Amino acid sequence: MSSSSDAYGIAYTPKTISGTSFQLSVEDLSACSVRFVRIQWNDYTNITRCRIIPLAAFRSLLACPRPGVGVVTTVFGLVEASMAEGFTAVGEYLIVPDMSTLSICHYAPGHASVMGLFQYKRRPEPSASLDLPICPRGMLRRIEMEAQAAGVEFLVGIETEFILLDSEDKPVSVAPWASTAKLATGSVASAVLEEVVTALEDSGIEVLMYHAEAAPGQFEIVAGPLTPLKAADAVVLTREAIYNIAASHRLRATFAPRIFTDSCGSAAHAHISLHETGNPTSPPRPSPNTNKSTTMTPLERSFLQSLVDHLPSVAAFTLPTSASYARVVDGAWSGGTYSCWGEENRESLVRLTGSPGQHHFEVRCIDGTANPHIALTAILGVGMEGIYEGRELTVQEPANGEVASALAEEVRQKLGITKRMPRTLQQAREMSSKEKMVEKVMGDDFLRKYMSVNKLMDENLNKGESEEAMKRLIDTY
Repeated sequence: MSSSSDAYGIAYTPKTISGTSFQLSVEDLSACSVRFVRIQWNDYTNITRCRIIPLAAFRSLLACPRPGVGVVTTVFGLVEASMAEGFTAVGEYLIVPDMSTLSICHYAPGHASVMGLFQYKRRPEPSASLDLPICPRGMLRRIEMEAQAAGVEFLVGIETEFILLDSEDKPVSVAPWASTAKLATGSVASAVLEEVVTALEDSGIEVLMYHAEAAPGQFEIVAGPLTPLKAADAVVLTREAIYNIAASHRLRATFAPRIFTDSCGSAAHAHISLHETGNPTSPPRPSPNTNKSTTMTPLERSFLQSLVDHLPSVAAFTLPTSASYARVVDGAWSGGTYSCWGEENRESLVRLTGSPGQHHFEVRCIDGTANPHIALTAILGVGMEGIYEGRELTVQEPANGEVASALAEEVRQKLGITKRMPRTLQQAREMSSKEKMVEKVMGDDFLRKYMSVNKLMDENLNKGESEEAMKRLIDTY
């Protein structure tokens, strides 16, 4: 058995994470030569949208009793020029700047950005909250606050994988995984990566490392952990920096899940650690461990059991495009198609990793087409339900790092590996729509609207021949 002396790497806890990674105030903007502020949000298709406000007008906005900008109620439901079912052009919501996220856009000189939270312009009824229940950032904030009330805090770190393409959509470099040749001194790829990392660090986002990935033109940036809402916000800023800095070098960055059939795809793995605060209102914990793994706490085991049970039914939020399912296959280090976990096993959808006493879960079935706020709401939400219920961990890991799909059916049954991921986006939507826990976590109104948007998006992305559809995917993501 491992001992504490085997511990390695940086140890993170909620206490070691400073109050916020975004320390900027509006008074700092002029000194930083900022002239414009972007109020940003990500819609249900994971498109980053914004309203750009001159600094003087932004200062005046903040001086209002209720700062906010009116946005049409189709804000989450527009796909190209079409409106998804369940949305209407009548009425407006209010997007309110969340000043804790104010940050300089080092990829866009003269600009700063701030993430928004959506509210009703008027309360639906006198006693109702102004918060809009279907706002992705608001949903994740709710999950985070509910977990804190139950004595649980999360830290989340996201890996961002992407591919750099030239003007002819050819990869900028072809070399093996982690090779120095892919980031040669003086190369455009090396310049882009260095500029991106510098921009992120100057914005207050901790970057732990970057390196070349296996696919042609593919790279990865690994961010340090933050609380869930801040981690999702950091992903938005990271992708904006990558897109824009690549464009400044006349390159295209794409987060498309898989664009080369003979190589691996791009993911957005989430590293999640759980921290028990001892809140007296904490839910019941399961009895002592009955699973062969002795490294996890009762809280972690309950979270993991519920997560493994429900990853297939939240795939519509974490793998939201048809292209997503070309990446998540068996035997390709993408997590495979059976919902299971394994210690340091990259063929499991949930990998238990880290050193003794400071381990965490890597959830591998997320990619860059997913709205990070929605994906984390789903993952943390279904995991917390297992904690609320005090679930026992009954699913065991495959022995010796084996691939679940390679096991005999009777072996899988004995290990409790009985759930399989959907193999198409349509199957994913059907599974999400039928699962009561998903409805409980995400909300019925959100679920209906999201599914209609997702269906319309899928239809638009996949129009025409396969080559045309791939170009549209790259252009969109």
